[in-house]
Amino acid sequence: MASKNNFVIRIAIIVALGGFLLGFDASVISGVVKFIEPEFNLSKIQLGWAVSSITLTAAFGMIIAGPMSDKHGRRKLLKYASILFTISAIGSALAGSFFWLIIFRMIGGLAVGAALIIAPMYIAEVAPPKKRGQLVSFNQLNIVLGISIAFFTNYLILKWGNSDAAWAQTLGFEKWNWRWMLGLEALPAILYYFGLYMVPRSPRWLMVHHKKEEALSVMNKIVSKEEAKIQIEEVEQSISDDKNKEKSKLADIFKPSMRKVIIIGLVVGVFQQIVGINAVLFYAPMIFEQTGIGTDASFIQAALVGVTNLGFTVVAMLAIDKFGRKPLLIIGMAGIAACLFLLSYGFNDATYTLNKDAIANLPSEINKEQIIQLQDKIFENDLDFKAAIVTTLGTESARIHEATLVTASAKMNTLLILIGIIGFVGFFAMSIGPVMWVLFSELFPNRIRGIAISFVGLINLAVAFLVQLLFPWELSILGNAMTFLLFGIFAVIGFIFIWFKVPETKGKSLEELEELLIK
Repeated sequence: MASKNNFVIRIAIIVALGGFLLGFDASVISGVVKFIEPEFNLSKIQLGWAVSSITLTAAFGMIIAGPMSDKHGRRKLLKYASILFTISAIGSALAGSFFWLIIFRMIGGLAVGAALIIAPMYIAEVAPPKKRGQLVSFNQLNIVLGISIAFFTNYLILKWGNSDAAWAQTLGFEKWNWRWMLGLEALPAILYYFGLYMVPRSPRWLMVHHKKEEALSVMNKIVSKEEAKIQIEEVEQSISDDKNKEKSKLADIFKPSMRKVIIIGLVVGVFQQIVGINAVLFYAPMIFEQTGIGTDASFIQAALVGVTNLGFTVVAMLAIDKFGRKPLLIIGMAGIAACLFLLSYGFNDATYTLNKDAIANLPSEINKEQIIQLQDKIFENDLDFKAAIVTTLGTESARIHEATLVTASAKMNTLLILIGIIGFVGFFAMSIGPVMWVLFSELFPNRIRGIAISFVGLINLAVAFLVQLLFPWELSILGNAMTFLLFGIFAVIGFIFIWFKVPETKGKSLEELEELLIK
């Protein structure tokens, strides 16, 4: 049995690498935005588009991947995804214009959408029932690990770019830093493609396509021969039963009996994103630079955000069956709101002043004869300071040098900001981040679960897209303090909704929940 367990764990780890690529591809852009904004002379909306475009095509990829995997197989779709990840990484790294960067990022988004649903689907189909929850959680863990590694490799590339080592200079880490950040993903993507050759086809997919002998052969590698026969017979019976059932339709989820669970699913899906988690994860170095700590330190602290996300996701996995879904959601949303208000207070308390030494240490590209007009002037908020930069340097020059000037002038409690961001990410990662998907799998009745989860998942991605797209614009129009205050207000509303409307699903069978929630 030990060899069978090792076999299942090995293929689950290989398939879950799709989750790693998903997380890496989504968050690696956090280190890139600082460099592509001046290089391509981007507006704030264009900068947001560079980050959010991947989410737009991920939604489309998610919609088409399910039906395609039913026809061609889970493993084949994951191979296609690995190829798209590779094309996206190399194409993005070599992009000569903003247009082509967006095109290749959107190609990666198709792979993200496919990996998002196919990887956990495959693992669930091959895993023994007693180990299914643990093995499927590999995928979520790998997503968070991918996010963390992206933060860390971004920092390393930046560090190597500042190194005097000959090999670092030869590879052009300083000149092509953001290109290396994006291109690095090609390595695990290629490994994923070849690793999938060690993975068998899903036994349940094989049964649907009348390949019983191959399905039984795969099952024999996972469980005992007796158990394999029983499971294959159950799958065969389930397929036979499904032929006699009317297929569920999208319209079914809008029936009056479904109103309660759909509203709960939609609201939880919206609030998971509208509190701004992807703004923090995908723009972490930019946010930290606003505190005045400098580029290197901002990338180090962004890596710390990734480690926090990983650690607290593990906490959620260990606690969710012990303490229940609702307590984690309540504690998490309360903590998220508190941390967002702390961030708003910290940024609101900041001042911005360019003293003589700060101006002397500015890069030579900045016209010091012009900027000296702002010497020793105290600005009470970031909006006033940025407006003064535009007036002094002109719109184009101000856009290019804004981050450098904010870093040089900002005076605020950086420890407070760090605590707020780390706390926000930690509370999110141990609550609504992973718990939402568990809740979705339990709220909806069996006959429409797939359609319902796809629908609320699509809405969730749509909100994520808007948050990522609009965040740089919000900072430029509302300012740091007001932006995080707005996220905090959303978190309070989410907390109230969860307290009064979200049921506890722990310890109840899916049939019990259906009887309780579906009128």
